[in-house]
Amino acid sequence: MTYPLLAPLRVIESSAFIAAPLAGLALAQFGADVIRVDLIGGGIDYARLPRMPNAQGRGRSLYWAGLNKGKRSLAVNLRRPEGRELVQALVTAPGGDGGVLLTNIGTPWLAHELLAQRRPDLISCTIQGNGDGSTAVDYTVNSVTGYPYSTGGGSPGRPVNHVLPAWDIACAYQAALAVSAALQRRQRSGQGAELKIALSDIGLGLLSHLGVLAEAELLQQERPSLGNHIYGAFGRDFGCADGRRVMVAAISANQWTSLVRACGLQAEVAALQARLNLDLDDEAGRYAAREALAALFEPWFAARPSDEVARALDSQRVTWGPYRSVQQGLAEDPRFSLHNPMFETQDTPGIGRHLAAGSPVRMPGEDRQQTPPAPLLGTHTDDVLAQVLGLSAAAIGALHDRGIVAGPERDPTA
Repeated sequence: MTYPLLAPLRVIESSAFIAAPLAGLALAQFGADVIRVDLIGGGIDYARLPRMPNAQGRGRSLYWAGLNKGKRSLAVNLRRPEGRELVQALVTAPGGDGGVLLTNIGTPWLAHELLAQRRPDLISCTIQGNGDGSTAVDYTVNSVTGYPYSTGGGSPGRPVNHVLPAWDIACAYQAALAVSAALQRRQRSGQGAELKIALSDIGLGLLSHLGVLAEAELLQQERPSLGNHIYGAFGRDFGCADGRRVMVAAISANQWTSLVRACGLQAEVAALQARLNLDLDDEAGRYAAREALAALFEPWFAARPSDEVARALDSQRVTWGPYRSVQQGLAEDPRFSLHNPMFETQDTPGIGRHLAAGSPVRMPGEDRQQTPPAPLLGTHTDDVLAQVLGLSAAAIGALHDRGIVAGPERDPTA
């Protein structure tokens, strides 16, 4: 579902991979008309795994479709000067609803200073790898943050990468926020903005925001590798009698007392507190005693099947969650279904009917709109050229004939 708060804002997106497309998706989910500039035949990420099978053996990318729902697609030959001129014209087209570029493709012909000559109030947002323009991706940014040394039992000799592209995700939402802020200023003053966001700065900035950087600088210590323990408090995974595992978190005082009550371990915890001479009502004390506390709780979980554990924890409002695969989530958890208002059903060309997420923001009383599925390449080529640039049908036909634009792409399932 989308909210039309940004409508009729028009954003031209020239992008690949995750950070920039996800930023465009975030803007589209608030009503912006996000127009993807796609290479004829698809860009470098158009066929990324996982893909739907088809008769030709190479169906549509579920990854690409997930990141590009709610957008329009213009298929254009960017290797030709005429194609580049079309994109420049789209970015700089007059009117208060346009003049916004979102990109992570570092091409000189999309440079802010060049485009701003044609539209001084241009807002451009360029996502880079490093601030000096050199290449970096989520995986290489993650390696320099120190987190692989402390993730899941990692160490300098055996770093453990997380599989979530966390830095791309954080960068995407930072980019969407920056564009929204620049738009607000432009509405007040008429002033444009050149926004540059380095993916590596997102990672290093979050080290600062979360206290990890100051810990290393001021305390001269590295974040330890704790397996599945929560740093600075008590929380860990536990195995149940039926082989399922759960994660519990006791960070606040209420979360801690709820867990102890649910497991009926008040006396044992009091005895441990006396023996260790630690204040287990304080999160620092619980963190120091984490191994001993885990040894107290492990037998309680191991003696009970997961459904009994769930009832006991829920009865005391413990903060916990079951470990599940995505398929198990679809089968067991109503949050993975249309019971969750974030989700809707889409019929995506080349993919079929499936569950798709809209905006995670809930705004009671606000109108929501169905999110269009990810387009086939060039689905909106003619509409965009006519609506934004005012080209005639004859002019658009001539561009097709000369191979400057294309679309719509044939549905691979047709």
